[in-house]
Amino acid sequence: MPLKTTPEQEWYRMLNEGEAVSRLLRRLYALLPSSPRCKTCAGPFKGWGGALMHMTGRDQSRYNPRYCAKCEQFEHPGGAEVVLTMLFADVRGSTTLAEKMSPIDFSRLINRFYVVATDVLVRTDALVDRLIGDEVIGLYIPGFAGPEHPRRAIEAAKTLLSATGHRHPDGPWLPVGVGIHTGTAFVGIVGGEEGTPQDFTALGDNVNITARLASNANPGEVLISDAAYTASGLDLGDLEYRVLELRGKETTTHVRVLRVSAA
Repeated sequence: MPLKTTPEQEWYRMLNEGEAVSRLLRRLYALLPSSPRCKTCAGPFKGWGGALMHMTGRDQSRYNPRYCAKCEQFEHPGGAEVVLTMLFADVRGSTTLAEKMSPIDFSRLINRFYVVATDVLVRTDALVDRLIGDEVIGLYIPGFAGPEHPRRAIEAAKTLLSATGHRHPDGPWLPVGVGIHTGTAFVGIVGGEEGTPQDFTALGDNVNITARLASNANPGEVLISDAAYTASGLDLGDLEYRVLELRGKETTTHVRVLRVSAA
């Protein structure tokens, strides 16, 4: 008789090997317009893609709008510790930008950023953890992004900075800096009591490190931790090497600096 697995073991297997919502299915849904999308399966809620999802029973949940009606039903609330790669993309100088624009124009600019970033992250098999304020967070989990999750995160960062205009001769339409780090974090469902909205996210010190990297990145820069760069297996040439003293950390953090700028 096979041994019964615990909920944590099932979470660990799902996060490392994948689940019912396969990578192929997520990639298919990612091709359909348009945002916003289900955080788990990437199914769209708007446009003709949203109409197609409606036919398959994947309408936007009435209880947690970040998920479709099917993906909000998690069999085992909880999670597990897993090695993943995290990407934080941060708008640089957003306070100054907001001062120079009307509130409605600034909201349109940030919404444009959300749409572009979501598209890049979903198409590279990330789970879009949060769209909050002037920051976007993507989680590259092995069960969704595959074993090359560090490489996919780095490629996504380059694509995102290009999409925000950092390769344009006139400069970006929005200045963005990115932090990327690979490490162990708790990944799973967190929230209030049963029956209340819950969220799929990552928690832990390595998440905080990634956030700090993004806040230290200048416009057009990707700060890649040594852990993420080594795990990616990439050779990006003679990149600048920095030693950072991150806020709240007693030890220094070593990063490679990848720049995306106009030719």
